[in-house]
Amino acid sequence: MPVYNERDTISEILRQVRAVDIDKEIIIVDDCSTDGTRDWLKLLDKEIKITYHAHNKGKGEAIKTGLREARGDLVIIQDADLEYSPQEYYKLIEPIAEGKTDIVYGSRFLGNNKFPVSCHHWGNRFLTFMTNLLYGSKLTDMETCYKVFRREILLSLELEAVSFEFEPEVTAKALKKGYNILEVPVSYRGRGYHEGKKISWKDGLAALRCLLKLKLRD
Repeated sequence: MPVYNERDTISEILRQVRAVDIDKEIIIVDDCSTDGTRDWLKLLDKEIKITYHAHNKGKGEAIKTGLREARGDLVIIQDADLEYSPQEYYKLIEPIAEGKTDIVYGSRFLGNNKFPVSCHHWGNRFLTFMTNLLYGSKLTDMETCYKVFRREILLSLELEAVSFEFEPEVTAKALKKGYNILEVPVSYRGRGYHEGKKISWKDGLAALRCLLKLKLRD
């Protein structure tokens, strides 16, 4: 769970994750929060692994830090902003447990979620379209934050992303290696920038550059 300035949501998302009846380890990486999140995390019990970055590095770096600490067979990326429900874990894990695939994406666009007309929404659609065009995939939601991998596969991708370009990088590298990405519908409650959403149009441009760069790389 990469965390940066989520004081208002961290307690509730952690409660929801703990409530999921699956054998799991919870790994939190605080990316140098400055809003009191870090102080709250220091009060948690010792059952949770928490790593603190000395300075803000970005979501991609936080995920890489957490991955180095992970010991389970599967890895789920869980943002701390309450946009996604941990109750979806059962649905996300099932195809891997049944041997159907090694990677599962939770698609916001396969379900009954309603989205406002916004640049963020259409930016996601465009980046997914470009992913399919460049890599021959048939994804509906490349930018979803709910991604599940067998841990050894995620480690083999040799991730380089520093910030939000984690999503296109991990997708492009998995597709280039021939892995099948299976999508399942998930619920989604998007938040606005006034609620703390951090991704912007600049991150969209970085994602597009990442997709193009990795396509051209040998």
